[in-house]
Amino acid sequence: MEAHASGLRRVCVLAFCVAGIWSAYIYQGVLQETLSTKRFGPDGKRFEHLSFLNLAQNVVCLIWSYIMIKLWSNGGGGGGAPWWTFWSAGITNTIGPAMGIEALKYISYPAQVLAKSSKMIPVMLMGTLVYGIRYTFPEYVCTFLVAGGVSTFALLKTSSKTISKLAHPNAPLGYGLCFLNLAFDGFTNATQDSINSRYPRTSAWDIMLGMNLWGTIYNLIYMFGWPHAIGFEAVQFCKQHPEAAWDIFLYCLCGAVGQNFIFLTISRFGSLANTTITTTRKFVSIVVSSVLSGNPLSTKQWGCVFMVFSGLSYQIYLKWRKLQRLQKKRKPM
Repeated sequence: MEAHASGLRRVCVLAFCVAGIWSAYIYQGVLQETLSTKRFGPDGKRFEHLSFLNLAQNVVCLIWSYIMIKLWSNGGGGGGAPWWTFWSAGITNTIGPAMGIEALKYISYPAQVLAKSSKMIPVMLMGTLVYGIRYTFPEYVCTFLVAGGVSTFALLKTSSKTISKLAHPNAPLGYGLCFLNLAFDGFTNATQDSINSRYPRTSAWDIMLGMNLWGTIYNLIYMFGWPHAIGFEAVQFCKQHPEAAWDIFLYCLCGAVGQNFIFLTISRFGSLANTTITTTRKFVSIVVSSVLSGNPLSTKQWGCVFMVFSGLSYQIYLKWRKLQRLQKKRKPM
């Protein structure tokens, strides 16, 4: 009876995590697409300074992580990584996401989500060419499905309705920015792993605080470091169009809440469960964008979407099998 109640509690917590991640990030995607395509006010102006979203996100997540540390970690002291160790990861974590969000000026939201889902491609390329890592045949199949799906989607003709909503349609530039985003993300993740290995007692909130502290510093310098910098224009736009300011605030809040649920999922169910939830969330985001935001996809484009997510799903299955084998080896005979 007790085991049954414990299992039920675990299922309820997992459902809570899924609902939290899906609702936070799907709504954040809707807001991101709105801010990149909508014309605000009677003058019909676009919000051109999309990289300003990263500064706003940094500030909100910095405050959020500080509050969480004070509430749950007794001040956060005790063996965690010092704040200054995140300076280099903060640089790439500032540039990478800025490129990803700027890509929305040039390609549609579904195209951006698909392109950013192909993170395994640069990882495997770097692993093979730089470190001489040999991957299994099923891993190459996953990469082929993802790479084939993304590249075919990019080559197919986008509907005129979707193109008309973009600020500056330019597919090569948009996809190029997405792949540069992935490259910078790879360096950021590697640096974070290095910091975690040197300071094992570093909590998720410590990482969130350190990364967003440096992100805030770098973005403030870039956006307000000299007269007529783009930050002043972004603030002026928000003053003239309060609706845009409210959307930016909600966008940032969704990011902070989503991080909360990701940390909870990883701590309770592991990174594989988190990867599964976030991958399915990306697929739902594309469906929502197509249905609600008026970005119609052709039958061939939907085929590319399923091709990419088949590769990602197969990758998750391979990781699950690998995890099962490791658990069997650890069990005493």
